[in-house]
Amino acid sequence: MALGEFEQKRAKKVVAAFLQRRKPPPHIRSKLDFGYRIKKQSVELFEVRPRWNKPTEKMEHPVAKATYVRATGLWKVYWMRADLKWHSYEPTPQVGSLEKFLALVDEDKHACFFG
Repeated sequence: MALGEFEQKRAKKVVAAFLQRRKPPPHIRSKLDFGYRIKKQSVELFEVRPRWNKPTEKMEHPVAKATYVRATGLWKVYWMRADLKWHSYEPTPQVGSLEKFLALVDEDKHACFFG
């Protein structure tokens, strides 16, 4: 089940504020930037970089995802492995809020999200 309208607006506000703090300086953003998308009940964070063989084209590289499970009221935490599949973030597979998810990503204690 997708996030409700209120939940989506709140998620957009919280994630946008988080990414604003993490964004690289303006002169670097053409080479590296960050973005997010909300799809159904998931929030996905990704890097935006120029395509290696066509620098005029941008490509996205997913780094972290949180999926809200309404039945439990928890967010499941995932990271993108080298096999390009989402895997549960085993040190902390679920958290109680979107803010806690973003704190995990920001800390990146095991270098899973931003390497």
